[in-house]
Amino acid sequence: MDLREVQQEVDRWIAPRGYWDPLANLARLTEEVGELAREVNHRWGPKKKKPTEETGDVALELGDILFVVAVMANQMNIDLEDAFRRVLAKYQTRDADRWTRPGNGG
Repeated sequence: MDLREVQQEVDRWIAPRGYWDPLANLARLTEEVGELAREVNHRWGPKKKKPTEETGDVALELGDILFVVAVMANQMNIDLEDAFRRVLAKYQTRDADRWTRPGNGG
């Protein structure tokens, strides 16, 4: 599924229910990023889960973030594929010589 299809699927699900306002969706996005941060911290960071806590799904948390990003793009009439191409070109130009692979002096 490409990003345009993602946006279309999200719209098919959201449109009949109604889009929340952009600020509410930004709050949703922040909440989802927090959930991802919590899972990453539990798996790879210093804060381990309690024995009574369930293991979360990092892929699902990333999917939640993608969903809310698509919601926000839809309500602002932003084509995510175009936006991603523009951002990738920016990184390729601006950061072409900025990063090196680990073990290669970086």
